[in-house]
Amino acid sequence: MTAQQETRPHAAAKPVRWAADAVATMREGARVRLDYSAQSLWRVDRMIEEIRREGPPYAAVESVLRGFGAYAGEVIVRQCGAEWWASGGDHWVRTPDGRLWDPFDEARRAYGGNGSLRLLCRDATGSR
Repeated sequence: MTAQQETRPHAAAKPVRWAADAVATMREGARVRLDYSAQSLWRVDRMIEEIRREGPPYAAVESVLRGFGAYAGEVIVRQCGAEWWASGGDHWVRTPDGRLWDPFDEARRAYGGNGSLRLLCRDATGSR
């Protein structure tokens, strides 16, 4: 086993938990089912847009956005065999082609009106 394989579970632990928490919160609170499919990211983008329109301060939605970013990252991991990477408390998704993707930043950008988790997934997985 290589050092990368040994550290992979550690790098994935937090984002996988954050994603699962987002799935549970959406199911129980908003009655929205998320199934880790690329299509489910349409619902996540719409939820972020609804939150943005309500206008809460960023600090009030930071953990929700973190959960949505983790969820999008986990969708990418499951869709194309990517893996979570972590360094200094930050987390990224590394696709098999070696590119790094930041779904957390994309969730923040979506909240600002300039990003889309659905499009990030499409770009990262090469889906059209």
